[in-house]
Amino acid sequence: MSLINLVYYNIVPFIVVLSLLVFVHEWGHYLAARWNDVRVEVFSIGFGPEMFGWTDRNGTRWKISVVPMGGYVKMFSDLNPASQPDQKLICQMSEEDKKVSLFHKTVWQRIAVSAAGPLANYLFAVLIFGTLYIFSGQKILSELAKIGQVMPESAAAHVGLQPGDLVLDVNGKALKTFVELQKMIRENPERELLLHVEREGQEIAFRATPQSVAVGGRQEGRLGITPFYDQVKRSPLTAYFHAIKDVYDVSAKMLDHLGQMIVGKQSADALSGPVGIAALTGEVARKSVTDLIWLAALLSINLGLINLFPVPMLDGGHLLFYFMEAIRGKPVSEKIQESGYRIGFGLVIMLVVISTWNDLYHLKVFEFFKNIFN
Repeated sequence: MSLINLVYYNIVPFIVVLSLLVFVHEWGHYLAARWNDVRVEVFSIGFGPEMFGWTDRNGTRWKISVVPMGGYVKMFSDLNPASQPDQKLICQMSEEDKKVSLFHKTVWQRIAVSAAGPLANYLFAVLIFGTLYIFSGQKILSELAKIGQVMPESAAAHVGLQPGDLVLDVNGKALKTFVELQKMIRENPERELLLHVEREGQEIAFRATPQSVAVGGRQEGRLGITPFYDQVKRSPLTAYFHAIKDVYDVSAKMLDHLGQMIVGKQSADALSGPVGIAALTGEVARKSVTDLIWLAALLSINLGLINLFPVPMLDGGHLLFYFMEAIRGKPVSEKIQESGYRIGFGLVIMLVVISTWNDLYHLKVFEFFKNIFN
C-alpha cells in the first residue's frame, strides 16, 4: 500500500472518527461544567501545540492541536489536561474566582462534571444505534449455523468457505445454531473437520482444519468465521429502547472479556491500541459508510467504559477520589492524589505499550523489518 493510500484509507478515517468521539466526550464535560457555573479555559481536540483556534465570549479557547490522539477540557483551577488541581493557583484565588472554580464546587457537582464525559459517549452510542435500527435495521443473531464473515488468511478462507454459507453438519453431526458450530471448532484444534454446507440451494462438502490458539493455558480451535446477523428494522417508538439494551450488552461483554484477560482465561494478545484501531477503521471505511458508523458507536462505548475505570488520570479516577471525599467528608490528601496520578500515568503508558506491541505484531510489522535486514 502506498503512503498516499495509507493516509487516505486508514489514517484520515481514524482521525475523523476519533476526533468526533473525543469531541462528544469533552462536550459532555463542557456542558456539565457550564451548567454548574465552572469557567472552562480550554477545549482542545488533540494534544501538544495549537494548530488553530479561537476564543469565545466566555473566555474559552477552542483549539485543534497537533497530536490528534485524544483531547481535553481544562477547567479553571486545573493544573493540566488531566484535571489535577493547581494548588498554587487555588491558594491565590479571590472570592469571585472561587465562584467559577471547579475545585470549589460541591463534591456532587464535581462528580457530575467528571461523569458527564463517559455519559455523553454512551448517549451518543444509543443515538447511533437507535437511528440505524430505524433506517438500516438492528443486527439480530441468526438462529441458524450461518456464516457472516470469513477472516482473510484464515483456515476457512483457505478452503473456500464464504459469507452466507449455511453449515448443515460437521463430521456427520447435524447443527442447529452457530453456537454449536463454534463449540465443535473450539474443541478440535488442528483436527480436520468435514463440513457440509448449503450455498445457493446446493450442498457442498469442505474439509477444514481449525488453527490452534492458546487461550487460558489450553489450546482451542479457530476457523476464522463469524456468525450471520439478520437486519430487523425497528419503529421510532422502540428503536432507542433496543439501542439502550444493546449498549448495555456490549459494555457487559467488554467487561467480561477484560475480566477473563485479568484472571488469565483469555490472552491479552487480542488487546488492541491506536495502530490496530486505525487499521480496523480503514478496513471498515472501505466497506461502507454504514459499517463505519456502526464502528464509531462501538468505539464510543469503548471510550466511555474505559474512562470509567478507577484509574487516576481517567474520569473514573476522579470519580473514585470524589466518592471517597463524599464518604469521608473531606478531600483525599494532596499527597495521595499526586501518587495516584503517577500510578495512573504509569498504567496508561503500560497499556499503550502492550496494545501497540500487539498491533505491530498482528500487522506483521516486525516480520517486515526482519525481512528487510536479512
